[in-house]
Amino acid sequence: MSISTRIPPAEVTGLYGTATKFAARRMIGKVPDSLGVLWHHQAVMKDAMGFGRKVVRWHELDPDLDSYAVMAAAAYVGCNACLDLNYFMAHNEHLDEAKVREVPRWREASVFTPLERSVMEYAEAMSQTPPAVTDEMSAALLDELGPAALIELTARVAFMNMSARMNITLGITSEGFADACGLPPLAQRPTVVSSPA
Repeated sequence: MSISTRIPPAEVTGLYGTATKFAARRMIGKVPDSLGVLWHHQAVMKDAMGFGRKVVRWHELDPDLDSYAVMAAAAYVGCNACLDLNYFMAHNEHLDEAKVREVPRWREASVFTPLERSVMEYAEAMSQTPPAVTDEMSAALLDELGPAALIELTARVAFMNMSARMNITLGITSEGFADACGLPPLAQRPTVVSSPA
C-alpha cells in the first residue's frame, strides 16, 4: 500500500534505519510507509517514538480505558491513521474488540459503561481548541480513577493529540493495519450536519 503524503518519504537507510525497521516489524508486523516521512528529521522521529515507547509502559490506567480514550481523541481530531493503528494494537493486546470498534460512535453505541463514557467525553473535551474540560468532569474522574490514573489519562490523550495532529498535517493516513489482521471495519463517527440559518 502506497501513501501520498505532503512530504515525500525518504529511503530509510543505515544502521539506525535497519534497527528502526526491525523494531517496527516486531511491534506492528511491517514497516509503515509513513516512517520515511519522519526519516527526514530523525531526531524528531526518534524522540517521538521514544516517548511513545515510554507511554505504553505506564500502568495506572486500565488498558481498556486507555484504548477508548486515545481512540476517542483520534476520532474527534480526525486521524484515521491513529484509529487504525490503535484498533490493531487493541486486537494484539486482546482488549474487547467489539467495544473498541465502536469508539468512533461512542455516544450512540450502547456497549459502554458510564465510566467508559466519562473517559471518552474527557478525551474529546481535551481535544477541542481550546480544551473544554470542566471542573465537574475532572472531579468525577478523580473520584472514579484516583489522581495517578487521571494524570496518566490526561497525558495519554495529550500525546495522542500531538501524534494525531502531526499525522493529519503531514498527510499521513491509515495503512490498513486493522484490515491486515481481519478486523471488521471501525464504526463510523456520525456526520454532524448543521442546519441552514
